[in-house]
Amino acid sequence: MTDPIEGIAFYAVFVFAVTVHEAAHAWAAMKGGDLTAYAGGQVSLDPIPHMRREPFGMVIVPIVTLILNGFPIGWASAPYDPNWAARHPRRAGWMALAGPGSNLALALLAAATIRIGVGAGHYAAPDAIGFTSVTSSLGAPGGIAAATALLLSIFFSMNLLLFLLNMMPVPPLDGSGALVLLLPEAWALRWREQASQPFLALIGLVVVWNLIPVIYSPVFLAVIGLLYPGVTYG
Repeated sequence: MTDPIEGIAFYAVFVFAVTVHEAAHAWAAMKGGDLTAYAGGQVSLDPIPHMRREPFGMVIVPIVTLILNGFPIGWASAPYDPNWAARHPRRAGWMALAGPGSNLALALLAAATIRIGVGAGHYAAPDAIGFTSVTSSLGAPGGIAAATALLLSIFFSMNLLLFLLNMMPVPPLDGSGALVLLLPEAWALRWREQASQPFLALIGLVVVWNLIPVIYSPVFLAVIGLLYPGVTYG
């Protein structure tokens, strides 16, 4: 069973990361001319509008999976006008990219904070690396520094995972929607039509479920190598 403090940290980071992700989608859509998500109050870092839209994905399922498996699994969504997306596939592509892009920015912010903490003598490379142990505190065990090290570790790992997961170019993930930015416009419209097929989304989820562990581990270790030059793990 997950330690209660660690569980609270997991859920808090999950809610914040997903809220930022969906708010970024909504903001990009608004800037591109679609006010659907804006009208629903989702251009906001307040998690309540996002929870209200997806109570199962942001509250019930994450809490249940956290209790049962020690890790929150969930989902959220920002509404958009499909007619707008069909008229402006490039703008829709940037909307899709904005979500995982925000998680990458948060992961980089966490990494920079860790590097600053290492330089200031507050954090150090941990003896063993993991999702909850990206950095370790040089302060007293159980103190504020140890708590912030745990929170930073989860914050970094969760946002890196959400970035890599959502950038996979398969429906229904954001990477699929962002593909239109690399395609000629006629192909982009055709891809959007095909990617919206339900059976492709089902196949995509199966593929992602099997591939994400294979992709995440080497990327995670590579980034850790940049955080702590000369330190080897794995």
